[in-house]
Amino acid sequence: MVQTIDRAMDIIKVLVSDDNKDDWSISELSEKTSLPRSTLHRLLSSMMKHGLVGQAAETKHYKAGYTWIEFGLQLLDKIDFRTVARPVMERLAVEVEESIYLNISDGTDGIVIEKIDSPLKVRIAENLGIRIPLHIGAPNKVILAHMKDNEINYMISELQVSAKETQEFLERLSEIKRQGYAVSYGEKTEGTASVAAPIIGYKKKVIAALSINVPIFRFTENRLPILIEKVIEAAEEISIKIGKR
Repeated sequence: MVQTIDRAMDIIKVLVSDDNKDDWSISELSEKTSLPRSTLHRLLSSMMKHGLVGQAAETKHYKAGYTWIEFGLQLLDKIDFRTVARPVMERLAVEVEESIYLNISDGTDGIVIEKIDSPLKVRIAENLGIRIPLHIGAPNKVILAHMKDNEINYMISELQVSAKETQEFLERLSEIKRQGYAVSYGEKTEGTASVAAPIIGYKKKVIAALSINVPIFRFTENRLPILIEKVIEAAEEISIKIGKR
């Protein structure tokens, strides 16, 4: 039984291994999995009964079945990414000794939906549920930078960014998207700084931003690369756990 499951998963891994290839012939599957054709025919026949594998109508080549999509969407609906993110945030707060925040967007605002306070006495403290316009602060800019162009233009219009500032702001968003993180200095609260990275879910959609928030006197030039590395790693870990693909 275990061997059968292992072999079935080997087949599926091949069927979804190439984004530019829709279906695979039996000979290609045999080559990739090192399984004899007779074994492949038996396994594929059984998997097709359950919708785990399908066949292209014209070539009769094999492809992943739609049952996987059904299962995947059901699992995605059950994922509370806040619950997934919290233990990662707790660990990050201990590692960097700073406050960690999780932001999502709602209309033209970003909202703090989870936080872990720094263990130090002097720390950044924001309330859960606080709303901040999307063009202010590193976490909000990370979310905004990963929106579609028409969405970004709409947000800029709604946020009433001046025409003079728009081009510079768009260039900054493009840079944030390219580098994978954002840094801000005192944009909401004087004497604070923040570094943030995107949390990416299914179909590469950015659904939130993770940020490290630091009193400005601890936000040194030497420390900045470490904080950037840590927040990117933590955001990537959360992304993978919630189904990034």
